[in-house]
Amino acid sequence: MSSASGKRIAEVIQEESELHNPENPIMEVPDGSIRFEHVCFKYKKDAKDNVLKDINLDIRPGETIGIIGGTGSAKTILVSLISRLYDVSDGTVYVGGHDVRDYDMKTLRDQVSVVLQKNTLFSGTIYDNLRWGDENATEEECRRACRLACADEFIDKMPDGYNTRIEQGGSNVSGGQKQRIAIARTILQKSPILIFDDSLSAVDTETDSRIRSSLKEVRKCTTTFLITHRCSSAMDADLIIVLEEGKVAQMGNHASLMKEEGLYRRIYEIQSQMKEVEESYEYTNI
Repeated sequence: MSSASGKRIAEVIQEESELHNPENPIMEVPDGSIRFEHVCFKYKKDAKDNVLKDINLDIRPGETIGIIGGTGSAKTILVSLISRLYDVSDGTVYVGGHDVRDYDMKTLRDQVSVVLQKNTLFSGTIYDNLRWGDENATEEECRRACRLACADEFIDKMPDGYNTRIEQGGSNVSGGQKQRIAIARTILQKSPILIFDDSLSAVDTETDSRIRSSLKEVRKCTTTFLITHRCSSAMDADLIIVLEEGKVAQMGNHASLMKEEGLYRRIYEIQSQMKEVEESYEYTNI
């Protein structure tokens, strides 16, 4: 077993990446503006169909973008192209006015912070975990980030507060608590581009709303992407992109999309009905 695992690890380490730095890379990202021009993507060059199909977007620095769509609609792939985790098959992605392929990859990726649905916490104190976002962060900066992420409310109740030790893999905190610590850690990075990839899924809708409200303070100067299945999480975004089978099915703000016959309104109405049923069930079982 160990021999097979070691062989597989060696294969992964020796695998050459298809992504390379340009000869004279750009070493500074001017701002968080993002533009997609006729972007298509497929995992393999010889694949028959594109996963993303002719995506055109123009996003200004500081805007908040909601991305909604069903499973397999390529929501995560779309934002992965920004930090060049993959290269486009056709078209161009621009960040700060430059083709992402012209940047030094580390420089580009340092400007993009991502909070995933499932996040990793490391063995050590809560302070130690927060400082993975910024090793030089002060206690006050850590506490402010946790207030914005609504993490302070449970950390302050722990016996040792911010000095509470996190067990391996974060086994002594809940999924929602883990997500909030990860959000606070990401806030400390102060990146001009911030991506939430379904990263509020483990918190209830009320906490979700409070976190989004407090993050407006951060988002004033940060281009923010909210990938979510909840319309309520995206409804205050400057722009909502509705993806369906790798295409932009609809685009607009909440008010304009609710006026259209389309996928967004159908999702919103279904989720509203489900919420009413849940609230009715809770009321009748008091």
